[in-house]
Amino acid sequence: MNKEQYIDSAEENLLHTYNRFSLVLDHGEGVYLYDTDGKKYLDFAAGIAVCALGYSNEAYKNALKEQVENLLHTSNLYYNPPTIAAAGKVLKASKMDRVFFTNSGTEAIEGAIKAAKKYAFTRDGHAGHEIIAMKHSFHGRSLGALSVTGNAHYQEPFEPLLPGVRFADFNDLESVKAQVTDKTCAIIMETVQGEGGIYPADSKFLEGVRALCDEKDILLILDEIQCGMGRTGEMFAWQNYKVKPDIMTVAKALGCGVPVGAFLMTQKVADKSLAPGDHGTTYGGNPFVGAAVSCVFDQFEELKLTEHVKGISTYLSEQLDQLVEKYDYLTAHRGMGLMQGVECTLPVGKVSAKALEEGLIVITAGSNVLRFVPPLIIEKEHVDEMIGKLEKALDAVAANQE
Repeated sequence: MNKEQYIDSAEENLLHTYNRFSLVLDHGEGVYLYDTDGKKYLDFAAGIAVCALGYSNEAYKNALKEQVENLLHTSNLYYNPPTIAAAGKVLKASKMDRVFFTNSGTEAIEGAIKAAKKYAFTRDGHAGHEIIAMKHSFHGRSLGALSVTGNAHYQEPFEPLLPGVRFADFNDLESVKAQVTDKTCAIIMETVQGEGGIYPADSKFLEGVRALCDEKDILLILDEIQCGMGRTGEMFAWQNYKVKPDIMTVAKALGCGVPVGAFLMTQKVADKSLAPGDHGTTYGGNPFVGAAVSCVFDQFEELKLTEHVKGISTYLSEQLDQLVEKYDYLTAHRGMGLMQGVECTLPVGKVSAKALEEGLIVITAGSNVLRFVPPLIIEKEHVDEMIGKLEKALDAVAANQE
């Protein structure tokens, strides 16, 4: 089939929950993707911060091929070596104590919410506890995850949602304190807000929330689904702040393309929360995803990716700063590591579409932010190439606005 036939078939058969670009991707190599017509694209989206290793990493491909030859699935009624190995590696990197593998980031959030509620139920002997979440946050689209997502646009069609969720202002400690009641069992936030516009937590804010949680025996849940797995220069973003959560969620680059997420917790939480029968999954943590996760951690170590991110992200930040200085319609730049955002007064959807024409994949966050979450293996030459292509896209959109 040609591109038009692929698109026509998709529009006829798939539920229309995405406004897709007219692009049919076929294969990838390094930091580049290729469509069915053979056109080459520099990828600065990484499948929305998923493909940390880029594309066609030989060790990763071989690990998956080997596991396909051995065993794909067993169910969680039995043990399997790849997932046992993966669990050890993710716990070593995170300094957490227990992990539960899920199929996605959204499911990881669901598990984290249940663990927090069960912890409070065990402690207090009753249900009816509350959770504090942040405005402009994004945690997923299932009903539980949606309930702690601070965006009315996503929530309104699906109300009533999970009761007992209060919303505070991100990076405003007094706002969080004002929402605390004797029913509060957890505070959930992204360490770096993603969909909300790429806002890193302030150090004093995160430290203050941690102290508040310690004082009142409230669990701190940090959502590291997008900002975790080396993207900020540490394996997990909270490690930049030295503020450890009680529960953490991770997904996206955890499997680098294989669908897998996880929620992790300290032993204190594990001892008083989910017990046999409280939670489960058919596919989560099967041998295939275990092999993927295990190999991802091996590749992070072999390629020294966190150190690489610290270096290359400085260069990316400098180039984005210069871009903001150059164009009046770029008004701000913020981010951490290889999770960067630039505010733009031009229609960002049009900029993203025009960038595709120039052979650049860049996505958006919120209504006015261009988001840069490339594979962690990018080099300076790729940053320079991205800036050149993006400038052409910006110039073209700006000319059409006049």
